[in-house]
Amino acid sequence: MTDLMVQERQAEILRRLKQDGRVLSASLAAEFRISEDTIRRDLRDMANAGLCERVYGGALPVSRGATTLSQRMGVASERKKALAATASTLIPPRCTVYFDAGSTNLAIAEAVHEDLVVTAVTNSPAIALVLTEKPLVEVILIGGSLDRVVGGAVGARAIEAMSVIRPDICFIGTCGIDVDGGLSAFRLEDAAFKQYIAARSRRVIVAATREKFDAAAPYAVAAAGQYHCLVTEPGVDPHRLAPLREAGCEIIEAGLQEGRKTGRDQNND
Repeated sequence: MTDLMVQERQAEILRRLKQDGRVLSASLAAEFRISEDTIRRDLRDMANAGLCERVYGGALPVSRGATTLSQRMGVASERKKALAATASTLIPPRCTVYFDAGSTNLAIAEAVHEDLVVTAVTNSPAIALVLTEKPLVEVILIGGSLDRVVGGAVGARAIEAMSVIRPDICFIGTCGIDVDGGLSAFRLEDAAFKQYIAARSRRVIVAATREKFDAAAPYAVAAAGQYHCLVTEPGVDPHRLAPLREAGCEIIEAGLQEGRKTGRDQNND
C-alpha cells in the first residue's frame, strides 16, 4: 500500500471526525475493507500527530479543552443543529432563559423562533449577538473576565452579575458526561460559574452530542440529580442513560416527536 493511499484514508478519517464528532474502528475497517489493526495504526499515527484523541473502539476530535468556541462550532455542526431544533422548543414564552457559553447552546440560540417573546441571559458575546437578531428577545449580556477557550465571561464578576437573576430555564454546557451521569468542565472558573447558574435556575437542560459520553473533564459541574432534562441523539448506550433515568431526568432524543420519559415523568403519565 502506498503512502498516498494511507494519507488519503487518514484525510477521510479526519474529515469524518470533524463532521460526526467521532469515528469507530470497526465501522471504518468494514467501509475501507481493511483490518481493524490497520485502522488502529492509522488512529495511533493521527493521535501522535495531534489530529485526534484515541478512545476505546475509535477516536474523538482533539480535546475541546484546548480549542476555542469558533473552532468547536465547526465540529458536528449539523448534528448540533438537530439538537438545537429540539431543545429550542422547550423554551416557553415570556420566561427568562439562560444560555451558557458553548457551540451547542449557540446553535440553540440560533434556532429560537422569531416570534418567541423571552428575556435571554448569556455570558457569551457570540450568543448575545445571535439573540439580538431576534426582534422579540430582550438580551442581557453578563460581563466579567472573558475566557477565550470557554467563549464567555466567568469568574467573580460574572457570578456577581448573575446574583440578581433567577432563570426559569437554563441551558448549561458540558465538556463531558461521566458514567454516573455527572457533568464536567475543563476550566475551574467555568465549572464554578456553571454550578452557580444551575443552582439558581428552576429548570436545567443539557443538550449534548453522543461523544460527550466518551469525554471526561477534571472539574465537576452537576450530578445526575441536579439537572432536569437531557436532549441528546439516538444511539446513546442505554447503560449510560440509566443513572439519569434513576435520578428522574427527562431524556429527549433529538428529532423524535416525544421525549423518552423516565423516573418521575413515567409516574405522572
